[in-house]
Amino acid sequence: MTALQSSRNVQVEYIDRLGVLLAKPKRLKILVGGRASTKSTFVADYVLSRVSTGESWCCAREYQNSIEDSVHGMLQDEIERLALPGFWPKRNEIDHEYGGHIFYRGLARNIASLKGIRTHGLWIEEGEATSSRSLTTLTASLRVSALEQQKAELAGSEIQIPEMWITMNRGSAKDAIAQRFLKRAERDLTKYGYYEDDYMIVIEVNYDENPWFMGSGLESERLDDLKTMTSAEYEHKWLGQYLDTVPNAIIETDWFDACIDAHKKLGFDPTGAEVVAHDPNDGGEDDAALAYRHGVVFLDVQAKEESCLVNEACHWALDYAIDNRVEQFIWDADGVGAGLREQIDTKISGRNMYAHAFYGGRGVDRENEKYVPMDSEAEKKSKTNKDTFYNRRAQYYWNLRTRCLKTYLAVTQKTYINPDELISFSSDIKQIDVLRAELCRIPRVSNPLGKIQIMSKEQMAQLDPPIDSPNMADSVMMSFAYQPPRQKKARRAQLSAKNFYRDQL
Repeated sequence: MTALQSSRNVQVEYIDRLGVLLAKPKRLKILVGGRASTKSTFVADYVLSRVSTGESWCCAREYQNSIEDSVHGMLQDEIERLALPGFWPKRNEIDHEYGGHIFYRGLARNIASLKGIRTHGLWIEEGEATSSRSLTTLTASLRVSALEQQKAELAGSEIQIPEMWITMNRGSAKDAIAQRFLKRAERDLTKYGYYEDDYMIVIEVNYDENPWFMGSGLESERLDDLKTMTSAEYEHKWLGQYLDTVPNAIIETDWFDACIDAHKKLGFDPTGAEVVAHDPNDGGEDDAALAYRHGVVFLDVQAKEESCLVNEACHWALDYAIDNRVEQFIWDADGVGAGLREQIDTKISGRNMYAHAFYGGRGVDRENEKYVPMDSEAEKKSKTNKDTFYNRRAQYYWNLRTRCLKTYLAVTQKTYINPDELISFSSDIKQIDVLRAELCRIPRVSNPLGKIQIMSKEQMAQLDPPIDSPNMADSVMMSFAYQPPRQKKARRAQLSAKNFYRDQL
């Protein structure tokens, strides 16, 4: 087989694979992958072909401040490249002589205008940024009207269900589209590059499957990225993988991955205290969460996603702690958690469980103890915890960072480190992908006094794009704020017993 024949076979296989999207009627069709996979060009050509038959299509993305942010330019380029007749590109829309029409929308600010939208199809570009609110509104609004159904029945014609196409690279595993649609498809996408159910088709394509890639001029850029980018950045850009990291993140994705089942990889069993930590929901769309660890091994981390009151979520976490007979329950007592003390004390009264309130915004624990840095920081002048950390939240997140880094070194470099200084996440944790996304998206911020400071939840929410509240990550972090039961309570009980026996004499 000649190189030319091989290239043609690759082209045919590539086109046939994408052709499945055209051949099978589905409500939702998703093309996912990295740069230079021609996802958008493929869908642009499909949209133009449908519009040339008189159909109306909406091209949208979550954030569109101007027409320059849309796919309008790409569609015009394809009309020119393919010399397509009958199209009339205008400044903000494209018409066709047979009545077809293309218009554009930004979803974040105009989602209400798309309720009950009358169109034959919807294409969402950069779908990874689409919010849960937008997805819910669109999937409910893009439908066949009662009038259209009646007309089709009277004419004896088949009803055409409006299609929704999404082109995207993966963002974070915690993104709305990842949780709602991609999560169920990931196993098949890894094995076959294809997933299908009654509702949707998902196809994954990347630059290495694009038969026209070598002629695109991007190979030198890819090779440079391979040398200069982190593995996570490269795999996101070119292979369409999740990018569960942000600038200045304190925990790297490679570290987290090494921590999955680290106790099995390194051959140690869970020993020590059993602890449940609970992060209450702060209202709105915020989730409550809990983390359950035995020693340094996290057996479960989960979020209570259903909307509920703070006290209801606390009961959920307490019931979990009681069922697992843990010895300590830790909760975030800043903000709404400040009012949970009475509920917690009442719930665990008479049980062999100690409750500890965590105040992340307060001063550090053991403030006058010397901070012991990692070996790479050993040359720095020794400082106390008080001089090192901005607050208790920063102190315990940095402790978590150190555990993850030590575990990464132990697993990847076969370096012996005391297991008590490590951390392990069981692969049985159902929401481990969300936990990864949260823990690897905790940024450090600069501090005028040079202390280690972690970005607050309020600051994360104001970023563009925003970072959701890391409730599961906070629960993991808080769980290491373990405090032995206060001896003074036991002493008080002991004195009461002595007084009782004395009174009986």
